[in-house]
Amino acid sequence: MKASAGLLAHAETALRELLQFSGPADQVLSRYFRAHPQLGQRDRAFVAESGFAVLRRRRSLEAISGSAEPRALLAAALMRVLGFSGRALEGVVDAALAERIRGARLDGLPDAVRVDLPDWLWQQVLAQEGRDEALALAHGLLNPAPLDLRVNVARASREEVLARLSRDGIEAGATPYSPSGVRLAGKPAINQHSLFRDGLIEVQDEGSQLLAYLLAPRRTEMVADYCAGAGGKTLALAMLMRGAGRVYAIDVSAKRLAALGKRAARAQVSNIHSWALASDNDPRAKRLGGKLDRVLVDAPCSGFGTLRRNPDLKWRHGPEAITELAQKQRRILAAAARLVKPGGRLLYATCSLLRTENDAVADEFQAASPDFRPLPCDELLATQRIPLETGVRLRLAPHRQGTDGFFAAAFERLRGPA
Repeated sequence: MKASAGLLAHAETALRELLQFSGPADQVLSRYFRAHPQLGQRDRAFVAESGFAVLRRRRSLEAISGSAEPRALLAAALMRVLGFSGRALEGVVDAALAERIRGARLDGLPDAVRVDLPDWLWQQVLAQEGRDEALALAHGLLNPAPLDLRVNVARASREEVLARLSRDGIEAGATPYSPSGVRLAGKPAINQHSLFRDGLIEVQDEGSQLLAYLLAPRRTEMVADYCAGAGGKTLALAMLMRGAGRVYAIDVSAKRLAALGKRAARAQVSNIHSWALASDNDPRAKRLGGKLDRVLVDAPCSGFGTLRRNPDLKWRHGPEAITELAQKQRRILAAAARLVKPGGRLLYATCSLLRTENDAVADEFQAASPDFRPLPCDELLATQRIPLETGVRLRLAPHRQGTDGFFAAAFERLRGPA
């Protein structure tokens, strides 16, 4: 493909907006495409792919191009990440810049630059993991994520969905861990497929699917997804309950919860009850105190485990934000724990890789909550016939399990004094 000057100009303009980090990258691009309806599907794909390539590899591209200017970063991304030849960019990229990009080497540059992380984040990962593991993790986060689906196994088997996808020319296979997971070989417009329209599949990373199996709700139980958002995990819980029992989708944002109604209707799920929290002391939450069998707390977090999908997060969040998030996570976990009845299960989870948001929060809760005891996540998954050695706490990472980065700690409320 030869890049035209007009298309490169669109990519540069969109990239300038992305680099302002005024909001999530996908929303920035959506606004840009709405403002420029003349761009066709292939043009939009070029703009998005080149923009995300820069967001993933911003530091190394600055080193390669010798500039932080969007035009130079875009040229470096096209040549060094997306594989465009000098001939394909001839006449639209400055010849001297192209020559500099072509001859640049990353040898001798600091590790943080070569793995495209901010210095502060690299230092935290390095301190946690050691250099070899930190490098492997950081490199794993640079690769684009696959497209994973969750089959609504209450209405269709995974084998049936795979057969249907194959008949329609979509290459896919079973995920290695989640019993309801499907991984696509490419990135088809799956939301246009009848399987999606009929509620038989949902887009959901395999790691996220595993949280529902860790909570393992039973059909007759009362369950809460305490930070439900748009309800992806809520739907997974309802699926495992086969439409019986009751699932409370709880979140502080009524706007995010609004999307769940349509998704639940599409999946033909009727046991979900949504409500937006007015505060940590919401009277409805108080009425549920000590009554729920299982509570999932997928807490708001940095999202650094999802950098394959959301590379802008590493530039939008700083260390101060992590400290604030950890404080919020502690409050949310304590509030959600009050809903769990004796003998019930509590699951704290994030899509972060940082101990500040993960083990530190879980350890503090455990120390302050003698009425809860830890449950080993590997044993919980084994009861679901999921062959995944995680240790007492779940830790997933792209370079090891091929999923987004996830953390989870499970607890049981004691029936009596410890």
